[in-house]
Amino acid sequence: MEGTESRSGISSSVVADWSLVFWTLCSVILPVLITLWCSFQRSRRQVLIRDIFRKSKHDWHYTDLFGQPSYCCVCAQHILQGAFCNCCGLRVSEGCLKKADQLFLCKEIMMRSNGGAHSSMPHHWIRGNVPLCSCCMICKQQCGTQPKLCDYRCVWCQYTVHDECMMDCLKTEECTFGEFRDLIIPPYYLSTINQMRKDKRTNYEKVVPYCRKHWMPIIILANTRSGNNMGETLLGEFKILLNPVQVFDLSKTAPAKALQLCTLLPCNAVRVLVCGGDGTVGWVLDAIDEMKIKGQERYIPQVAILPLGTGNDLSNTLGWGAGYAGEVPVEQILRNVMEADGVKLDRWKVQVTNKGYYNLRKPKVFTMNNYFSIGPDALMALNFHAHREKTPSLFSSRIINKAVYFFYGTKDCLVQECKDLNKKVELELDGERIELPNLEGIIVLNIGYWGGGCRLWEGMGDEPYPLARHDDGLLEVVGVHGSFHCAQIQVKLANPVRLGQAHTVRLILKSSKMPMQVDGEPWAQGPCTVTITHKTHALMLYHSGEQTDDEASSMSEQDHAREQTDEDV
Repeated sequence: MEGTESRSGISSSVVADWSLVFWTLCSVILPVLITLWCSFQRSRRQVLIRDIFRKSKHDWHYTDLFGQPSYCCVCAQHILQGAFCNCCGLRVSEGCLKKADQLFLCKEIMMRSNGGAHSSMPHHWIRGNVPLCSCCMICKQQCGTQPKLCDYRCVWCQYTVHDECMMDCLKTEECTFGEFRDLIIPPYYLSTINQMRKDKRTNYEKVVPYCRKHWMPIIILANTRSGNNMGETLLGEFKILLNPVQVFDLSKTAPAKALQLCTLLPCNAVRVLVCGGDGTVGWVLDAIDEMKIKGQERYIPQVAILPLGTGNDLSNTLGWGAGYAGEVPVEQILRNVMEADGVKLDRWKVQVTNKGYYNLRKPKVFTMNNYFSIGPDALMALNFHAHREKTPSLFSSRIINKAVYFFYGTKDCLVQECKDLNKKVELELDGERIELPNLEGIIVLNIGYWGGGCRLWEGMGDEPYPLARHDDGLLEVVGVHGSFHCAQIQVKLANPVRLGQAHTVRLILKSSKMPMQVDGEPWAQGPCTVTITHKTHALMLYHSGEQTDDEASSMSEQDHAREQTDEDV
C-alpha cells in the first residue's frame, strides 16, 4: 500500500515538473514567435508600401504620425499612420494607398494643349485636409473647421471652397494659379515649348503664359544636407505651391543639370532660389559660369538665397538673413523673391602656386565669393572640417557647429599656432608691398560679413574708413592679432588692422606650413604664392527687408557714397 502511494507521488511530481517546463517554454517561446511574426509582417508590409511608392505617380512619403489632425481622402477616417503626397498634398491611410493611386491624379508637370501656351486649365480639386486659417473663395468664411474630411483645395492656385459652396461651374472653371502665378511654370507651357523645339523655333517670349508682362518663373535648388537639415521639408512645401518640375534636390540632381531648365524659359526672366549654405551657393554660381562658357549668357538667372548653412555670410550681406529655421512661412519667402532687386556680386580667382624648382604640379585654382584667409580662422575651419569628416552625424545642427568652432577658437587662444605670421609672409596690394605689423592672420574680404555675422571691415564703427561693397571690383584686406582678437571684433570691442583695399592681392608664404581657406574650404599649405584677381560678376537678388541698425547705417553710407560718385561724374 505504501509502495503504491510512493509511486503515485513520484509520478505526480514528474508531471508537475514537466508541466512547469512546458509553461516556462511557452512563456519564453511564445513572445519570441509573436515578435518574429510581427517583424515578418512589418517587413512584408514595408516591401508592399515601397512597391506602391515606386510605381505610383504620386510623390508619397510615409509617416508614423501626422503633425496635425488628418483624414484619409479615400475612407474619410482619421489617420495617424499613412502617407502624404509631397506634390498635391493628398493624405491617405496605409490600407488605402493602392486605392488612392487609382482614384486620384497627382499634379501634371506637363499637359498637352490644343490652344498653345495661352491655353487655360481647370482647377484640380482635392477634398479634405485644407490648410489652417484658409478662407472659402465663395463665401469668404474659414474652411476646414469641422473634425472630419471636408471642403476642397485646388492644388495649383491653393484656393479653398466649402462643401456646400462647391458648384459644378467651379469644377470646370479656369485656374488662375493664384498668388504665385508669376512664379509658376504651367504644365501646358512646357509641352508647347517642347513642340517649338521640335520645330526649331526659339522665340519663347511669344508664348509667355496668361499674357503676363512680369512673368518671372522660379527654380528651387535645395541642398538637403545643409546645416539644420530642413531641405527635405522645404522641398515638399515648394512642390505643393509650385510645379514640381521647378523644384530640385541637389543631392540627386547637380546644379548644372537643373539649370538647363532656364534654356526653356524666356531670356533674363528666371529667378533661382538656393536653399543651403554659402558653399551650396558657390556650387550653383559655378554651374552658372559653365552656362556662360557654353554660350548661354542670355539664359543666366538671378540668384536668391534661403540660408540653411552655419555661417551664411553671403546670405547676410544680400539681406536674406543669418539663418533660416522655419520661422518664416514658405509663402512669404516666395513673396520676398518676387520683390527682391537685382544686384551684382564680384567673383574672384584665387590661384595658389607652390614654390620649388622642380614643382611640376599645376597651380590650385579656386573661385572666391566671400573671403580668403590665412591664420587662426582658417585653422578653426580646418579643425572643424577634419572633425566633421570623421563623425558627420554629429554636425546636423547649426548650434552644435558653432559650438565646435568656439571650442577650436578657445584652444587656439592658448596654443597660438599661427603666431609671427608677419615674418612668414609678404603682402602686395596692386603691386605695392605692404609692411606688416605683428599679426597672426590675414583676411581678404569681398563681402560685408565674415565669421557668421560680423562686419569685419567696419569693426567698432568708430574710425573713418573707405566703404566696403561687394560689386565695386575691390577687395578689403585686414589683419588680426589672434583668435581672441577675432572674438573681440565680433562683439565690437576692437577694430581689425585695416591693411588696405586693392583690385589685385598677392601673398607670398616664404616658409613653414600654414592653414588657408577660401569660402570655408580649408587646407594646410606649404610655401607658395597666392594671387587673387577679379574673375566675373554674378547676378544676385538683394532683399531689402528688416535690417539691424548697423545694416541700415552701413546701407545709408553706401547710398550717400553712390550719390556723391554720381555727382562727381
